[in-house]
Amino acid sequence: MIQEIRVSELDATRFIADQVAAIQSAVGQGAAINALSGGVDSAVVTMLGHRALGKCLRTVMVDNGLMREGELERTIAIFAELGVPVELIDAREAFFAALAGLTDPERKREAITQTFYRDVFGSLVRSSGARVLLQGTILTDVDETVAGIKRQHNVFAQLGIDPEATFGYAIVEPLLQLRKDGVRKVGAALGLPTEVFARMPFPGPALAARVIGEATPERIETVRLATAVVERALAGCGAFQYLAILHEDRVTGMRSGRRSFGQQIEVRCWDSADARTASPTALPWDTLRRLADTILEEVPGVVSVTYNLATKPPSTIEAI
Repeated sequence: MIQEIRVSELDATRFIADQVAAIQSAVGQGAAINALSGGVDSAVVTMLGHRALGKCLRTVMVDNGLMREGELERTIAIFAELGVPVELIDAREAFFAALAGLTDPERKREAITQTFYRDVFGSLVRSSGARVLLQGTILTDVDETVAGIKRQHNVFAQLGIDPEATFGYAIVEPLLQLRKDGVRKVGAALGLPTEVFARMPFPGPALAARVIGEATPERIETVRLATAVVERALAGCGAFQYLAILHEDRVTGMRSGRRSFGQQIEVRCWDSADARTASPTALPWDTLRRLADTILEEVPGVVSVTYNLATKPPSTIEAI
């Protein structure tokens, strides 16, 4: 059983020192790889790993074709300013090939997991000689996976899966005892910019977690554009997280006085402390109307915009 460190009990300075020592012990005289996604958890692990290993840590950012608008460029620039070089790996073709034809949420998540850990990182490990991957699994990821709520792509040991036997390398998870609020506290103590440690959570499967049905390049682009509108419109609203979901079926709409079959975007906006429970944010009606109008204007093919009113539970923050 994982011993949780609650944010009220967390001594961030001591935690950093303990995890730096643990990473150094796990890696030894060799080298390690870590994957930077741009999210809070991976950013904190990147800084812990960099502090522990210096040039013996190879930090990569995987372009899976599923990221938000401008995510790759902005993240690489931020870490360059922090003195952490980031290597960009183009794996778009591999991820979309793995997702082709899949509509079941768990099969999509498993396809992303296998592509990431077996194919992309398996290849990097073989070519680099590194035997350890650092990653930002947090306690909430484990809880949801073990409970059967949602298979998080980065959970293995708690499901009886040995990464070393399965993929050929060990996985070190420095944040396993923390939830999101604790990770943010550690990020601040590590000197990460506020825009990084305080940013909204973003799912491991990226925008594939926000497309109901098949995640084709075209459908990912639709939800990417809608996401940009939602994040721009709701920035500063104080919510824990806000996002756009693309529904599967086309719906009936009207354009220029004629019937138009188009796409439906669902907007979700959440109040929460640690993502275990959440409530929909009571956004003003005028805000919702402006948001819907902008999505309809700026995202081609969308004819319907809805707002989620369900709580977590029974809903979850992400759709897939």
